[in-house]
Amino acid sequence: MIILIISLLVMIIIVLIVYNIHIQKKIESFNNLNSKINNLSVLQDFMRLAGEEDTVENKIKRMNDIVIDKYDIKYSTIVIFNGAEYVVRASNVEEKYHETLINLHNEEIFQDSVATATPKYVTIENENERLPYQKSEMGRAKSAMFFPLYIDNIYIGYWIMESGEMHAFDKTDTTIIEVVKDNIISVLKTVAYQDTIENIDRIDLFTELHSAEFLYGNAKKVMDQYATSAVCMFRITNIEEINDNFSRQMGNEIITGVSQVVRGKLSNEYIFVRYMGPKFVIVFSGVEETSAKQFLKVLKEEIEELEIIETYEDGNESENVVSPKVNFVVSTYYKGTGIEQLTKKLEEYVDAAPKSENQINFI
Repeated sequence: MIILIISLLVMIIIVLIVYNIHIQKKIESFNNLNSKINNLSVLQDFMRLAGEEDTVENKIKRMNDIVIDKYDIKYSTIVIFNGAEYVVRASNVEEKYHETLINLHNEEIFQDSVATATPKYVTIENENERLPYQKSEMGRAKSAMFFPLYIDNIYIGYWIMESGEMHAFDKTDTTIIEVVKDNIISVLKTVAYQDTIENIDRIDLFTELHSAEFLYGNAKKVMDQYATSAVCMFRITNIEEINDNFSRQMGNEIITGVSQVVRGKLSNEYIFVRYMGPKFVIVFSGVEETSAKQFLKVLKEEIEELEIIETYEDGNESENVVSPKVNFVVSTYYKGTGIEQLTKKLEEYVDAAPKSENQINFI
């Protein structure tokens, strides 16, 4: 009888052990599924962020906020080498510590990590210590994970996450963190072109206008606040004649004078850039082509009434008076489409038009 009871108990224990193992596997499977869902959610957030109409700076900062929120990270900092220097692109660490954070690549403890593209985990062992890269701070971070960032095998900077607790990342699933790092790299790669466009814009020496690149970055954000906008390109058609018959200095004065006339007529909500050489672009944000027609007619008249008197090298004025002739072409920009394709079409038109053409065209 006792043997029977013992056997029964053993069987019950075995069944419970098997059941517990089964439950444990289900829990692990659920955790893995939950982790995958969370990673997929983060990736979707990142991709949605990359496609939004916002500055690269804001996108990277918001991406860092997503990482901090989704993975419950105390401190997260993304440092990028911009071609000239290391800069903090996103961080929730106080600015007074940024000098330390942008020099981590110089720290001996991280140099091998950068060279081999492998993460580095550092932590302190007691409260009186501080992390090797910390200079004057105590207590803010007691453990950290450092990840070098590479795009197409090119080193571009690093991501470091820090905790105020010792050994905070001992049990961290590095596979998940690697996925996060890869997602960060994906976003950085996606916005690289936008970053270039936003930083390549220059102010023209003669007219003090933005260059054409301004249209593809900050100006496009303004334009995409509306369903449609009228885009006008005009060309000073007699600029070559002025340069040949008078001087390039006279040509420059004509270009400057024309830009001043247009700037004086435009409201602040519209965009005006020197596109290239004697070609300019005006964007009437949220305005239809037909609504811009009367304004452009008056503007064209005022431009062609401009008179520049030729001045000799000794400062004396000649009897020659020069006026510009301009040819306008207008089309519609639709929200979310390529402004570069539209301006290319307008440029092709004004470049191919006869030099004698001197009107307002709608295409």
